[in-house]
Amino acid sequence: MEIREKKAGSILLVLFIGVLMGALDISIVGPAIPSIEHTIRMDKKALAWIFSIYVLFNLSGISLMAKLSDRYGRRIIYVISIAVFALGSLLVAMSESYAFLLVGRAIQGFGSSGIFPVASAVIGDIFPPEKRGRALGMIGSVFGIAFIVGPVIAGVILKFLPWNYLFLINLPIALFVMVRSLAVLPGKVVQVNSPIDWKGIVLLSSFLFFLAFTLYGISPYTMIQSIESPYFIGLAMCSIVLFILLLRSEKRAADPVVNLAFFDNRQLVLVLLIAGGTGIFQASFVFIPDMAVTAFKVNSSTASFMLIPSVIAIAIGAPLWGRMIDKIGSRIVITAGLAFACVGLFLVSRIYDETWMFYLAGILYGFGLSALVGSSLRYVALNEVSASERATSQGMMTIFISTGQITGSVIIGVIATGGDKMNGFHHAFLFLTILTLILIATSFALKSRQQELATR
Repeated sequence: MEIREKKAGSILLVLFIGVLMGALDISIVGPAIPSIEHTIRMDKKALAWIFSIYVLFNLSGISLMAKLSDRYGRRIIYVISIAVFALGSLLVAMSESYAFLLVGRAIQGFGSSGIFPVASAVIGDIFPPEKRGRALGMIGSVFGIAFIVGPVIAGVILKFLPWNYLFLINLPIALFVMVRSLAVLPGKVVQVNSPIDWKGIVLLSSFLFFLAFTLYGISPYTMIQSIESPYFIGLAMCSIVLFILLLRSEKRAADPVVNLAFFDNRQLVLVLLIAGGTGIFQASFVFIPDMAVTAFKVNSSTASFMLIPSVIAIAIGAPLWGRMIDKIGSRIVITAGLAFACVGLFLVSRIYDETWMFYLAGILYGFGLSALVGSSLRYVALNEVSASERATSQGMMTIFISTGQITGSVIIGVIATGGDKMNGFHHAFLFLTILTLILIATSFALKSRQQELATR
């Protein structure tokens, strides 16, 4: 334990920088889109795939990277994930065609699929339960920091250099993280005699891939026509068949990639449901700038800057909530975080032209969200599984959040496009408020601090 404590700072730094690199890549793509569009010819619809292909391959890789991490050790899989991400960054930077660009983004997404779940699992390995919260909170703050500094970095680089350099800067960062990871990350390998569940990995990845494709196929403006189209029906049927095959496969697997016993654990089921719900209202971030444009008659650039108070609240709130978990337990933090987010969402549903209310709502929403995504839900998952399944549980958490985000973008889009634009936004955020109230009621069933301590 003494050796672990000496290395804890170095390990956290490596994890922090690795996750920050992945998070920054998400926040810098948006500002780079006009420059990419200028040099690589593509239509407006094709631009969406620069984001979508990243998400699809990220989802498809999570189960594989998480399981390999539980099997072959955190260090080697974290290094491989960073290396794959760096390769994708290099290909994106070298892109001279749309197809080549998408290949690079796909490889980036696949590489990033192992970064955050493995980082969370490492924290579970090296920190005792009474110190995990603050470490998870520190890693969780990365996303807030990334969305603050990412657009600034992008703006500075794009002012003096071509857009390609936004992705080339990942290479020296990745090299540093890989070298330091080999030096400080734990490399313990769990001895497992059963073979890897390759069938389950392929089926789970394929199911998530087709599910995401199915949801992306729904247009908010032509929902009925989208659902009735052969394209949607075919993808939906493939998703259902793959899900059934996955369940049958995992029941028979000696070491399943989806441990169905997870779903016998009430605590795990509750936090996974809350994670999915959190992903749904997290998707609202995409729509808030458009709402600000409509409500306050500002341009899209100004509307994006109006999100800064929310992002700062996430960056500040994540480490604060993490420390609170170590002191008062996860249930209170999860419930309180949902309550802050609920009030923020409700205020957004009441906004017409009150700028002060918009900023207050954003701060409350961001502060509440910071309690959920970075630390508390992952803390519960780490505590409820064995050391050999920590990365798998973190991967499952990421899958539920990501699936919630994709589902949320569709639901919010459908509601927001119904009728008058401003009323549509009000209805969408009122729906999210009601959803969050349901999640608050669900959180009451989680273990108390005393029960958490008793089951360590």
